[in-house]
Amino acid sequence: MTDQSKIIAATDEQIPFADLYLHDMNPRSIVSEDAIEALAENIRQLGLIQNPAGLRDETGKVGIVAGGRRFRALALLQDDPRFQTVTVRMAPDFDTAAFWATSENAQREALHPADEIRDFGAMERRGVTVPAIAVAYGVTEPHVYRRLKLASLPAPVLDALKAGDISLSNAAAFTISEDEANTLAVLEQVRGQNYSEHRIKDMLKPNAVRQTDRRAVFVGLDAYEAAGGRMISDLFAEQTFLDDVALLDELFAAKLDAEAQALTAVGWKWAEASDITYIGWNFIEDRKLDRIYAEEGDLTEAEAERYDELAEMMEADVLDEAGQAEFAALENILAGAFSDEQKAVSGVVIHVDQSGSVQTIEGLITREDRPAAIEAGFLRTSAHKTEAAPKSPISAKLADDLSRIAKGARQHAVLRNPDLLLDLLAYQLSHDLRWNNPLGVSLTDVPNWPTTEAEGYGLDERLTSNPPRDMWQTKDLAASFRAFRKKGAEHVRGELTRFLAAQYRGGDEKLAALVDKETKPSIREVWTPTAENFFKRVGGPYLNDLWCDLLDLAEDHPTATTFAKLKKGEKAEKLESLFGDASMRSALGITDEQAARIDAWLPEGME
Repeated sequence: MTDQSKIIAATDEQIPFADLYLHDMNPRSIVSEDAIEALAENIRQLGLIQNPAGLRDETGKVGIVAGGRRFRALALLQDDPRFQTVTVRMAPDFDTAAFWATSENAQREALHPADEIRDFGAMERRGVTVPAIAVAYGVTEPHVYRRLKLASLPAPVLDALKAGDISLSNAAAFTISEDEANTLAVLEQVRGQNYSEHRIKDMLKPNAVRQTDRRAVFVGLDAYEAAGGRMISDLFAEQTFLDDVALLDELFAAKLDAEAQALTAVGWKWAEASDITYIGWNFIEDRKLDRIYAEEGDLTEAEAERYDELAEMMEADVLDEAGQAEFAALENILAGAFSDEQKAVSGVVIHVDQSGSVQTIEGLITREDRPAAIEAGFLRTSAHKTEAAPKSPISAKLADDLSRIAKGARQHAVLRNPDLLLDLLAYQLSHDLRWNNPLGVSLTDVPNWPTTEAEGYGLDERLTSNPPRDMWQTKDLAASFRAFRKKGAEHVRGELTRFLAAQYRGGDEKLAALVDKETKPSIREVWTPTAENFFKRVGGPYLNDLWCDLLDLAEDHPTATTFAKLKKGEKAEKLESLFGDASMRSALGITDEQAARIDAWLPEGME
């Protein structure tokens, strides 16, 4: 084997490129085409600075053993006569060529990023353009721009990068700072501590907000800058930081107030701007507001057919822009609109969500406007609730039972419409509705049975019998599934329908209202108040008021005063008879109007 400790007798020869090829021993077998193109442009402009090395074979051709990237780049330059002949360092023997093949790549050391950054900066100061720097280094122009941004950092930051005290991404984080004193103070805190890029940015600009902040999105960067707001861009993370947060808040509030005022100009009685990101039912309840909804619109037969056609195209993702606009217009008709009369007694709360989009909660009615809304028919009065009552007579436990009964009634009703249930299931499975899922198809319980006395309450037996079969001990689920399918499509559909009905829970308000409109649930169809399931569970004064309300009695009427003197248990029994005993109604001379009221009556919160 050749003794490489001795001086190698090598010569340089001018070889026609057509006589060159990439030798099998060349170790660089995987290269980036983009990098080769960049290197070719570098060679075209600056020439071949370092010659490749080769070994002549028995045919006289020369295999390139070191310089594979240069060989590939030269292949792209054969339209230029300058590179049709190449100077090659020739190895005297095979062993030397093999040594060169591995040594060149093993000994090559990439320039440290800190040194490259400083060199880029120095070249720029000498007047070298970004494209020229990119060619010289064989890199892209965006890479040069990022390095030049880093070149503007204070020297101690680059020193820390070279020493390994901070990473390259850490150094990039410092480019958002315009305060050198603060930069150096933060550098001392993070040096050698493995801080994240995000944390360093927060330390450098603790009071700034990013362009993705909902306030910045809503106001707009152009409007913020036009008002004198200061910004700085992070070239590495493609982020912009807004420094004047007080100004941003001022612009945000002003624009939101302007949006609210615009709503009063189109007929709403009032409009209020809120700076919170989400408005839920707790907001409405805390403010003691009622809510009404837009009057639903109807499509003509032709419009309905077209709507179904467009909906199918939308689901298949083949609807063009014009079709989407047409579909949106038809959806707007279906969604309906608030009438001028509704707007005259209600208002709007406007807010900006986390994404920076304006959201409105419309049709809100204050306590002051409630009488007018009731008179106009937009709200209805409670059968027995008085405004003066500070506390509901319905206990929390009873309210929960009544809620379960109401769910059961809706399940009872929706059971009659299996096609609707299947449509709801398909809709839920194909859309990410999250907490607004209409069906409880996950492993959650949708309770429909009260926790205590269930007398007077009866659901379709398909909701209360034949629970899911326990498959714990079943070893062959495939055989069980085949047996299930052999029972036929009618059996499968029946099983699917009843289990879906037992999972129905409503969805959001508008979706639940739509389902109620189609199924027409009647809580009194499945539940009748009795002494045990309701009347004994509320207070005596509540029973007195209810007795008078149902029978149209004044408080001093003999029938009312006699009832008031009874014990609570006796009152409960009398009311149970009033609801379920025809002879009691006959004895009291109940009118048809009173009977209808009794048959439709529900405790508050169950409507």
